[in-house]
This record gives sequence, structure tokens and C-alpha cells, in this order.
Amino acid sequence: MSAPLVVDAKVTLPEGDLSWVATRSSGPGGQNVNKVSSRVELRFDLEGTKALDAGAKHRLRNLARNMLDADGHILIKSDKTRDQARNLADAREKLRVLVAAALVIPKPRRPTKPSRGQKARRLNDKRMNASKKEARRGPKDAA
Repeated sequence: MSAPLVVDAKVTLPEGDLSWVATRSSGPGGQNVNKVSSRVELRFDLEGTKALDAGAKHRLRNLARNMLDADGHILIKSDKTRDQARNLADAREKLRVLVAAALVIPKPRRPTKPSRGQKARRLNDKRMNASKKEARRGPKDAA
């Protein structure tokens, strides 16, 4: 297994929620690619973890929606390097960054209103456009 993953000072993901498996990497590399299992697939049990509260789980589920499997696990793959240990470290770092982003609570949006000056400028421009178009029409026929 792997050690617990420290996300920040308050949150640590226990090693029981993390599992990883090494598989054969794809792409060029000659005979080495066919012999060595250097690609790492890291799984994090999002639904079963007690390390995150419900809000953080919801935000993490939205952030990682393309990485979720049917069982509610986040699957992170890494085959950047030819070394299994470095790929595992890279996958753990990707998960750490993802969980850290989910821990940030977004500020609620406060609807803004246009200022008095903006309203005055808009109405003034509207009057100018109306008078410009009025001038283009030409003289009115007196019938």
C-alpha cells in the first residue's frame, strides 16, 4: 500500500481510501514498454472516505466528474515517466491538487446593480441615437 496523503494541515486522506495498481504503459519505447509495468492507476474511494465533509465531496465530485467510475472511485492515471515510483508520486500529487481545489469554498455571487452614472450615460447615449435616427428620416409630410 501507500502512505496517507497529506492534502493540507487539516485534511489527510488515509491509506485505506487509496489504492493503486501498476500496468503496462502505451506508446513508443521499444522492448521496455512491453516488459515493465510503469504506468500507475491511483484509485481514491470518494464515497467511502470519512476524511472529507459532504460539501467537499460534492465539489470534488463536480471537479473530477470525468475521472469517476461507477463505484464512486476517482481514477487518476499517470504514465509521464518510465519509472513506476515517479508515476505514483505524480498521480498522488494530481490527487492532492484536486482535493485541495475541492476544499476551497467558493464565495457566493452577489448581484451588482449599475451605478447612477452608468444609467445616465446609457440613457444619454440612447437619446443621442434616437435623435441621430430621427435626423436621418428627413422632413415629415404634412397631409
